[in-house]
Order: sequence, then C-alpha cells, then structure tokens
Amino acid sequence: MTDNKKAPDSGAVTRRSFLGKGALMGGAAATGGLAAPAVLAQSPLVVRMQTSWPSSDIWMDFAREYTTRVEEMSNGRLQIDLLPAGSVVAAFQVMDAVHDGVLDAAHSVPVYWYGKNKNASMFGTGPVFGGSATTMLSWFYQGGGIDFYRELTQDVLGLNVYGFMGFPMFAQPFGWFKEEVNTPEDLQGFRYRTVGLAADLMQEMGMSVAQLPGGEIVPAMERGVIDAFEFNNPSSDLRFGAPDVAQNYYLSSYHQASESFEFLFNKDFFDDLDPDLQAILKYGVEAASTSNTALAMDNYSADLERIRDEFGVTVHRTSEEILAAQLEAWDSLIDELEQDDLSKRILDSQRAWVERVSYYELMNSPDYALAYEHFFPGKLAL
Repeated sequence: MTDNKKAPDSGAVTRRSFLGKGALMGGAAATGGLAAPAVLAQSPLVVRMQTSWPSSDIWMDFAREYTTRVEEMSNGRLQIDLLPAGSVVAAFQVMDAVHDGVLDAAHSVPVYWYGKNKNASMFGTGPVFGGSATTMLSWFYQGGGIDFYRELTQDVLGLNVYGFMGFPMFAQPFGWFKEEVNTPEDLQGFRYRTVGLAADLMQEMGMSVAQLPGGEIVPAMERGVIDAFEFNNPSSDLRFGAPDVAQNYYLSSYHQASESFEFLFNKDFFDDLDPDLQAILKYGVEAASTSNTALAMDNYSADLERIRDEFGVTVHRTSEEILAAQLEAWDSLIDELEQDDLSKRILDSQRAWVERVSYYELMNSPDYALAYEHFFPGKLAL
C-alpha cells in the first residue's frame, strides 16, 4: 500500500541511525568534551506508529493523547509519527507489520489478530464471567494476564513484539438494527458485523458474521452486505454515519464487555531503547488510559444524546432475553475453547480472578441506577 509517512524534519533521525550515531558520538565525546550530548538532545528518535482506526475516528484522538504524553515526558527525545489505518498496512495487519519491523509500534486491539490464534480474543473479547473491562484490565496487570499474553505472542506464535493494555472500554453496544429486535428468535439469519470470539458467539445465536474493520462497516450496510452491526461506542458510530443506515440502537451486551486498547511495540526496537525511554513508552499507556477514560466519558455521553435527539434514533437497552441467550452461547463456546490447553489455563485464571474481585466489586457497589432515578426520575425509561 502507499506509504504516507511524513518526512521527519531535518533534525530527526530514525532509530537505527540514532543508535549508530550514538556510538560515534560516544567516541567523539571521549576526545571532544561534552558537545555530543547537546547535539543528541536536539535529535529526536522517530517512532513510526500506525493505528487500526480511520483518521476521523475518535480513537485517533485517544491515540494522540498517548503520543502527546510520550513526547512531553521524554522532553522531545521521542517523536511519534502517528498514522491512521491504511497508511502503511491495513487495519487488521498491524501486528504483522510490527513483528516484521515495518512499523515500530501500533495502536490496535488484540481481537484484530484473532485469525492467528483464537486466544488473542481472550485479551478483550472473551467470555464474560461477571467482570467489567476495569476488572479484566486489572487481571492483565495483576492477575497473570500479561504472562499469558507473552506466552501466546512470543512462545506460541513466535511474534517479535511486546504488548501493553490500556483504557478499559465500556461494555460495547449490541449495535445498530433497521428494525426492533426483542428476542433471540428475532436475530435468526441476520448478517451481522463483529470481530473475534464475538463472531463465534453471534453465529452460535443464529446469525452469520462478517469481520470488518471500522471504516468498512457503513459502506457494507449501504451495499446490503450486512443487515446489522456493532463497532464500539456512540462517538465512533456517529462519526461513521451509523444513523444514516439504521434507526434502532441497542446498548448493553455481553458480546464485548471487557476490551482494552493494545499498544504494540517491535521487540528489537523496544529493547534497543534506553531504560528511561522504555519506561516512558510503557507507563505512558497508563497515563493515556486515564485520559482516554475521561475523554470517552465526555464524548460518548454527548454523542449518545445527539444520536437520540438530533438524528431521531431510538435508543434501547438490549432485552434480558437476548442477554440471557448470549450467556448460554458463551457456555457452549467455553466448552469448545477449553479443549485447548492454553485457552483452559487462561479461562481458569480469569474465572478465579473474577470470582474474587467481582464479588468485592458487586457487593460493595451501591445501586447507581436507584440514585440516578431518584435525582433524574423517568430518564432511564427508554
């Protein structure tokens, strides 16, 4: 595909030339005093990072929050050349590009490389045992998830990458439908867009599934390739033009209830960095995770109101019948998944984490809907 990477300014250098020049400058510094560090301080290392999102999507805004923080925390020593999907490779191909070193980094989701191994979906679009996205992001960092991720990517698949997770996404809407759907029977035969194990789930429920990147969804609806779809959130859906192709929007679903962004880095690239720059790239994910959550809260809620009030879309909560059918479909998929040793170990780990952590979360949480109804009576009756 066409390489749309912007040429760095004259003071910028690539990682490899930076490292080579660093060795030469080190020799110069030994004989020529302290001039070399002053030169290097003005020569940022350019990190080529592509996302899996169109340039217009709000998730590019989320990625920019990460790049801004990294560049500021590194005092300009790191400069991220952030590219939208298709600039170098297609949205679903960023993992291969990072592995091959075509890209230094990527901003994506694990489910986009689900075709390599279904366990990719366990890190964001897996079975729902009762934990939220925050619960499962915590499992990744404190419950052993990051070790399973390394085992899958490096040991099983031999991928030359590191990956970190950030931004616990709110449970994703069931999606956009031309007519109302109230029971599992209403879904039979639908051609539906989703990704990862959610595709297996919907097929279990009687739908046929097309796995498409975000930028292809609405054109596929317009051409009649699909009848219904989900992507992720009200802001992305509005920017894609979803209200132009469907007028029933269903919130609440178990098909993708615990996803997070995946920040990918080529392993050789990352290992070559100074430890402080490695730390900035790694912990910048945590900083962006917080800022992404705040930005999402603001935009998703405002855009949901616009979808309802300006575009006349009927906003529903998915029926309990459909939600119960989703859980039953997950039961069937879990039985199949557990035939694989790695899948079973991941699922056992997640179940144990959710059983303990969500017991605390659910027992401790007051009924926020009760409080909301008290102060804003009738608003939730959609």
